[in-house]
Amino acid sequence: MREVSSSLKENKAYFDGSLQINQSFDLINRPLQIGGRDAVLYFINGFCKEDLMQKILQYFLSLKAEEMPQDAENMIRTLVPHVEVSVSGDWDFLTHNLLSGLVVIFIDGYTEGIILDARDYPARSVDEPDKDKVLRGSKDGFVETVLQNTALIRRRIRSTDLHLEILNAGKSSETDIVLCYMNSRVDHDFLEEIRKRITNIQVDALTLNQESLAECIYHRRWYNPFPKFKFTERPDTASAQILEGDIVILVDNSPSAMILPTSIFDMLEEADDYYFPPITGSYLRITRFLIALMTYFLTPTFLLFTMYPQWLPAGFSFILVQDTVNIPLLAQFLLLELAIDGLKLAAINTPNMLSTPLSVMAALVLGEFSVNSGWVNAEVMLYMAFVAIANYTQNSYEFGYAMKFMRIITLITTSFLGIWGYIGGITFTFCCLLFNKTIAGRSYLYPLIPFDGNMLWKRLIRRRLPGSYPPPDPDIKNH
Repeated sequence: MREVSSSLKENKAYFDGSLQINQSFDLINRPLQIGGRDAVLYFINGFCKEDLMQKILQYFLSLKAEEMPQDAENMIRTLVPHVEVSVSGDWDFLTHNLLSGLVVIFIDGYTEGIILDARDYPARSVDEPDKDKVLRGSKDGFVETVLQNTALIRRRIRSTDLHLEILNAGKSSETDIVLCYMNSRVDHDFLEEIRKRITNIQVDALTLNQESLAECIYHRRWYNPFPKFKFTERPDTASAQILEGDIVILVDNSPSAMILPTSIFDMLEEADDYYFPPITGSYLRITRFLIALMTYFLTPTFLLFTMYPQWLPAGFSFILVQDTVNIPLLAQFLLLELAIDGLKLAAINTPNMLSTPLSVMAALVLGEFSVNSGWVNAEVMLYMAFVAIANYTQNSYEFGYAMKFMRIITLITTSFLGIWGYIGGITFTFCCLLFNKTIAGRSYLYPLIPFDGNMLWKRLIRRRLPGSYPPPDPDIKNH
């Protein structure tokens, strides 16, 4: 491994060659004199605080030759007026720090480079996330800068037990990855396994940030769509999961946090449940569970009753199709499933100023005229509209599409096999959940399977916070 030389000329020639300074306009080398010695300063344009760098340069240029120490270690200890500063003689380490946005200084006669952290990453403000809307609570959200994200967590958990461990992955990208956990509460075997999987990543770059990382640390079965990770853009949610003993992973350039391990009950639990009184929070949680079940069962059950209308009680005959069915009901359901996804994609790419009028146009024109023209029956349109809207009662896209795939399979089996297809589709969905495992190796349906009554009650009912009950007063008891 090549080490830094005491000759500034050699160091500059090697660093310029390895970085190909002349090929990148944003890589800057600034020659100067520090205490009568030749020096050169390397930094990336756009990553440094200009006012801070100006003050540091003014100070360096004012130093005299007799003030200069004999080595870089004494230099940073006695003369560098900056908090975040270090030295290194390792070229790979110096290169990595420079490309991460730090400032590297070489001084003639010193066998080590000086590293200054004067970064100022371009970042947006920590506003409320567009996706994870807040009913009540703090309205800050994660951004694309990992240092700001860790600060948002530190602000909420002021404990020495909180560990923020930084790793990196990607041969070319060298993406920063931060593991956040409570050292006394985390499963250390699981933590070590995650740490090992991240360090063994051999991909060239994490081009898609968290999704790339998820695919690298967990090789999922393609036929089981239920997600193994929960994503959130809310610091309060991430902090709460850390306090529960989970691991939160932050990836640089990504405005969301990964929570693991994750089960189906974690998918249907939200921080908003804890911003309301226990009875209100419990109602919201149970409602979310029931609506998730309805999004799966509604359309296959309706299709089943249209095939066996004699099973339907007389008072509920109004739910059946009253008009002429021009297109088979299965084809109508599949067509609307596809159309809803098309509208979602169109809404994503629609400019904000046009999203409302286009949404109204889609609802009126496509909805009403598709019914009037005979393409879709009104009952089918109603139930699919409920499914499309109800899918947003939980904020996990992955879980929503998993339920969608299971619902489509059950629709198809019910259409071809009747009651046995209905039972078979439900059984298949249940098996996908039953034989699924979290990334930690536990049951995806825990605490339902294996059954844990106390934990299941805790998952379904929002209870008071531990320690919120006042301690018993011995004076009152004695009285």
